[in-house]
Amino acid sequence: MEQRLLIVEDDRLMAEAAADYFTGKGWRVDRCGQGEAALEILERKSFHLILLDVMLPGMDGFALCRRIRRDSDVPVIFITARVLEEDMLHGYSLGADDYVTKPFSLPVLYAKAAALTGRVGGRRDFLEAGSLKVDLAGHRVWNQGRLLSLPPKEYEMLVFFLENPGRIFSRDQILIRFWGYDFEGNERVVDNHMKKLRKALGSWGGSVKTVRGSGYRLEVDL
Repeated sequence: MEQRLLIVEDDRLMAEAAADYFTGKGWRVDRCGQGEAALEILERKSFHLILLDVMLPGMDGFALCRRIRRDSDVPVIFITARVLEEDMLHGYSLGADDYVTKPFSLPVLYAKAAALTGRVGGRRDFLEAGSLKVDLAGHRVWNQGRLLSLPPKEYEMLVFFLENPGRIFSRDQILIRFWGYDFEGNERVVDNHMKKLRKALGSWGGSVKTVRGSGYRLEVDL
């Protein structure tokens, strides 16, 4: 199945370089340089991935990502020249899947894209890791063939970690990603939900590791 990519980037040369690279890998690519134009394209077409510049004229990348997430869970990779942690955390809270910083390596960008889209056919219907199986459409989880009961928040956190294996996420990142940028609680809510997630997963819960002084990481072979 042919992969479809939308590049929203006002730097024409950068957009052309990325488009040429992905086209050479067999992707079909659309591109535009403004947020409003991207919304018009998204009304007519569907995509497996969106590369989204943060600093766009008019509607910026953050506002566009917020609009996209109203109707779609298509993977979004932000392209940014700014490396401020608060910008990254804000992007994750809006539903972004990853970041690349300008100037970036096209092979690295493509590797991130391939990981997010499962390389073929867009996002997968199921995620499997060892004895664990997740039905993404039905929001159901099995371990060793036994159907588990996960509350909505714990389910969302599990899918997030399965889609980002091996990466360490700080409590702040997890807090903003799942409770929002303006959440008034503290980091203890993250620890409490991670404890509930591990308990709900039973024997598989040990795959979610605490990294002392850093946060949490999923250690499993996918």
